[in-house]
Amino acid sequence: MKTIVETTSRQFRAHQKDFFDMADKGHDIVIKRGSKQAYVLIPVSADDLYFTPEMIARIKESQQQIKDGKGIVVGTKEELNTFFDTL
Repeated sequence: MKTIVETTSRQFRAHQKDFFDMADKGHDIVIKRGSKQAYVLIPVSADDLYFTPEMIARIKESQQQIKDGKGIVVGTKEELNTFFDTL
């Protein structure tokens, strides 16, 4: 079971190394900034930073679909809401 560790931005700044070490060990670190905003500290691996060959193929396929006129154009918030309602 993962441990969720909550801290304030002030505590995070004062003890960054400790929080990074905890995140490296698999703990979920939630950094609260004021009463309304929170962030999650997550380690990033090299695989997270690059597109896989499969993802590149999907992007190229999507680009071709747009060129072929198979895309959906949404110009307003109302059109977007209507589109989401059809999903």
